[in-house]
Amino acid sequence: MDKIGQATASGGSCGGSACCGHDEPVAKTASPKGGTVFRIATMDCASEEGEIRRALEPLSGIRGLSFQLGARTLAIDADEEHLAPALAAIRKAGFDPQPLAAARKSDPRGHDEHGEDHGHADDHDHGVAVGFGRLGAALGLAILAEAVSYFAPPGLAWKIAGMAVAAVAIGLAGLDVYQKGFASLLRGRLNITALMSVAVTGAFVIGQWPEAAMVMALYAIAEMIEARAVDRARNAVKGLMALAPATAETRQPDGNWLSMPTAQIAVGATVRIKPGERVPLDGTVVSGQSAVDQAPVTGESIPVDKSEGDALFAGTINQTGALEMRVTAPADDSTLARIIHAVEQAQGTRAPTQRFVDRFAMIYTPAVFVIALAVAGLMPLLTGLPWLDAVYKALVLLVIACPCALVISTPVTVVSGLAAAARNGILIKGGVHLEQARRLRAVALDKTGTVTEGKPRLVHWEALSNSDPVAVGASLAARSDHPVSVAIAQGLPGERLEVRDFQAMSGRGVQGRIDGATYVLANHRMIHEQGMCGPELEAKLAEHEKEGRTVTLLASERHVVALFAVADTLKASSADAIADLKSLGVTPVMLTGDNSSTARAIAAQAGIDDVRGELLPQDKQQVVGDLQRKHGATAMVGDGINDAPSLAQADIGFAMGGAGTDVAMEAADVVIMTDDLRRVASTIRLSRQTHAVLWQNIALALGIKAVFLVLAVFGSATMWMAVFADMGASLLVVGNGLRLLRR
Repeated sequence: MDKIGQATASGGSCGGSACCGHDEPVAKTASPKGGTVFRIATMDCASEEGEIRRALEPLSGIRGLSFQLGARTLAIDADEEHLAPALAAIRKAGFDPQPLAAARKSDPRGHDEHGEDHGHADDHDHGVAVGFGRLGAALGLAILAEAVSYFAPPGLAWKIAGMAVAAVAIGLAGLDVYQKGFASLLRGRLNITALMSVAVTGAFVIGQWPEAAMVMALYAIAEMIEARAVDRARNAVKGLMALAPATAETRQPDGNWLSMPTAQIAVGATVRIKPGERVPLDGTVVSGQSAVDQAPVTGESIPVDKSEGDALFAGTINQTGALEMRVTAPADDSTLARIIHAVEQAQGTRAPTQRFVDRFAMIYTPAVFVIALAVAGLMPLLTGLPWLDAVYKALVLLVIACPCALVISTPVTVVSGLAAAARNGILIKGGVHLEQARRLRAVALDKTGTVTEGKPRLVHWEALSNSDPVAVGASLAARSDHPVSVAIAQGLPGERLEVRDFQAMSGRGVQGRIDGATYVLANHRMIHEQGMCGPELEAKLAEHEKEGRTVTLLASERHVVALFAVADTLKASSADAIADLKSLGVTPVMLTGDNSSTARAIAAQAGIDDVRGELLPQDKQQVVGDLQRKHGATAMVGDGINDAPSLAQADIGFAMGGAGTDVAMEAADVVIMTDDLRRVASTIRLSRQTHAVLWQNIALALGIKAVFLVLAVFGSATMWMAVFADMGASLLVVGNGLRLLRR
């Protein structure tokens, strides 16, 4: 059904929990936006997503599906009359969709509209504890069955007793596996539950009942351990949501303060944050001063000073002073909530390696199944092997045919990489971008706001006469709203004098009377027109302009009394960031609309050899295309707004300073939540490490499979050894993938 295929956003993680037959209790989660949302506890694997899609394909009236495999939710975009047939089809496919409570409004942390914590993490932990108890009993009974088989005296009664013990062990450990396995066989699907159901049943029938019990118990225990490890990767970013408190002190119309659930606090309300408390919502400071730890959102290690007019982000930590803020976004649309949503969407885009593994697994499992049938049917005829021995070999091959370790090897690594990046203020919007960043060979950098601070600062001033020009220059500059004048006023200390007859001269400067004397604060052209620029002053001006500075002159009616040089200064981290990129073999290129002399001056300070100035937005886009043809994969780093054409042209677009900026969040493939340019090199390093771990995991999974496949064919592998090998490989690749979380 094309409509379903075209209008979906799917998840790509495949954990052992569902892919390999594990189940867990249904838990409440916050509803994603769009469609009617259902929680499916046994759906967290791409194969399950495919089965649900195929089940819904024959139905009409479904406009779209949105899978969030990490949250185990499915949003169905359809009219009410088409939902019932869709749910019936999903249940027929062996899944149990549970609708989320439509009347319950939930904030991003899992609290309801009254602020009550539903604590689904605790529910999950309780379910795991119960599951381990049941599986522990199953393992004990399986060991008892083995003991009966080895030590009990011959006799039908002892054999029946041993078979009964084994059957109970299989039932405790594998009832869910059997239910899903036979449902899959009826639909002609060869997933792991189907393979395990056939293998364990076959072993029991041919008299290997102790081994059948042990195989099912070991399989189920390993599955639960694996599921817990995979959940750690999936929940690594979601755990950030717990940072934002569920309630906040809010000013009431009568002036009193009342603690309210954050889900009920409206935009525009005033909230109070005490020292040591976390910021509950996004907002703007209206009163107070404090240092705020923004590491949970931006990854900044140093607290940021906040005062009136500054932005605050939900989940950050107020450290020193009390603050009052005006709320600018509801709880479900905070910067932190948008980060979580973006990472969940990123987990739903499968990286190239993951797509390759999924396609390979679709071929691998049927191929091994065919080999198993050939071993069972042909080896007795060709080699004289007893039929029961041949069937046993075939059953061992079925266990080895489980693609779980291979399929899980990629998503857990990708999710861990995305989580590690988000924890460090790097929001990567898709596994494909995480994996492809390693290919970058050139990075185009916008100058203003990326390499530089993005706002002018007073970098130099000097008196050119015996009078003290500071108070006069600061007083004139303070009366103007021009960015250069603002920078001069902010950069000059001292008192402000009264200015009379103030006048702004467009494109030239300002003038006014101070203490009875007339002064002008003007540009080079105006002073030159008034005949006050001598050779010595012209030389000074040329020197400053060569360094990319904007020079403003303070003059009386007779002569120039002071020179003020303003420039967009280099960020403290830019030079290190450029050196970092070069060390990775990546060529940095600076693009700017500024004049070439200013561009070259800034580039020299940053250590950039290739600089292009006086560019319009469409020119930047063309330069990015030229870099792609010359160097290969090229990134563009900009602000996500003015550089949109270049960001779209680049192989990967980086938006700088994305915290709180909706446009930047949407415009780029990677959002650097701070203005730290060094995060670009960090992204490339993380991509290279992720790629290495991906192929380590694939090699581990396939290598272990190959060894035991050969051992099984030549009769040296037993069924329980195959289970140990398969689940051991799964745990190895999961553990290897989780290493990325420690970056």
